[in-house]
Amino acid sequence: MTSMKEGIHPSYVPARVHCTCGNEFMTRATREELRVEVCSNCHPFYTGRQKLVDTGGRVERFQRRVAKGRLHSAQGRSGQ
Repeated sequence: MTSMKEGIHPSYVPARVHCTCGNEFMTRATREELRVEVCSNCHPFYTGRQKLVDTGGRVERFQRRVAKGRLHSAQGRSGQ
């Protein structure tokens, strides 16, 4: 049987996790602080509620683009 090599593994330390919903909790990880977008407090699987997770305004940008397309197509039809 082979043993694990010494000195090549990262240290496993207590870590504070910060979620965008405001929840904070302690766990263990290789970093002392972690920032996450979704945790068990706000994840739809655990809460049973549907939540729109918007990373960097992607949903808002998409909605503006769709609205702009609808505006242009409506103007094109009325001008004929």
